[in-house]
Amino acid sequence: MRARALSSAMGVTLLAAGLGFWAFAAPAADLIAFIPRQVNSSTVPANGDVNPYGVAFVPQPFPSGGMLAEGDVLVSNFNNSANLQGAGTTIIQLRPTGSIAPPGTAAVFFTSSLPGLSTALAVLQGGFVVVGNVPTTDGTFATLGQGALQVIDRNGRWLQTWTDAALLDGPWDLAVDDHGSWAAIYVSNVRNGTVVRLDVSVGSKGLTLLHKILIGTGYMHVPNAAALVLGPTGLAYDEGSDTLFVASTADNMVFAISHAGSRTEPVTRGRIVFADEHLRGPLALRFAPNRDLLAANGDAVNADLLHPSEIVEFTKSGEFVREYNVDSSQGGAFGLDTLREGPFNYAVIDDVTNSLSVSKVVDQ
Repeated sequence: MRARALSSAMGVTLLAAGLGFWAFAAPAADLIAFIPRQVNSSTVPANGDVNPYGVAFVPQPFPSGGMLAEGDVLVSNFNNSANLQGAGTTIIQLRPTGSIAPPGTAAVFFTSSLPGLSTALAVLQGGFVVVGNVPTTDGTFATLGQGALQVIDRNGRWLQTWTDAALLDGPWDLAVDDHGSWAAIYVSNVRNGTVVRLDVSVGSKGLTLLHKILIGTGYMHVPNAAALVLGPTGLAYDEGSDTLFVASTADNMVFAISHAGSRTEPVTRGRIVFADEHLRGPLALRFAPNRDLLAANGDAVNADLLHPSEIVEFTKSGEFVREYNVDSSQGGAFGLDTLREGPFNYAVIDDVTNSLSVSKVVDQ
């Protein structure tokens, strides 16, 4: 499809397709600056965990008085120091206005007793972090376990673990419709190719799980020699239309589930939104501030040496907008997140270099 100009809320960029240059906002005191406002930091903590997967901003509003502050970024690690997939146990924390971490010094927010922290990572306005895991005992698909969701408070203390053999079978990614006192948490399951909705109430001491509802089935899920496993991954919820967008890696498509917040019966995959040559095994999925969708290509499907490790932008109606490379080699793009506003509003990881890039995208 024909590329169109980026809409106003996201800002005009100077990025030609495939080139990694963006225009970012400068504070009033730096109006003459040319260099974009950008922070790059390692995601490797002292225990050596690698292969960063999930990325999540701490949103506004967020309670003060804990380890986390609005605008901080959390990253979940999937591999351990021996590079065994499904064995990482750390969530690291970066304050973009603070110190940059050299490799091996990333600040640890939480160390999990459940290994293999996945892309399923989110921070709720009420002061809680939700993270999923998909474990292995030897780094191979043969020992891929069911996994669970954990709830952590803003001081990095474990509060709750949720398991369900049928509905939480390999929680690979998640999206949150957050209303403060309650939330809908959408979870993609990589082991059985499904999507579920968890309705929760948010209190001062934790989350209360009210309902678990299967809302999507039929997504391809298969073992993969390089990526361990492929299945439904990135989720992005559009409150205005009550639609959940699903990036299905093995299908190499993005689907839409209608009536996601009220649905009581599952749909088979949903309608196809985006399925063209710009997709190469889409993983994380997020809305940009301009309400376009951003997908991270993991290169496990439809790989192209000329277009490795890309973030792809497209509209909710499936019109391609733009793309750029996170890394010059394949397999670098995985997790990403955005904020509507703040000094930094775009975060993306590079699995090749085990690093996090946090930037401010211009609003024009």
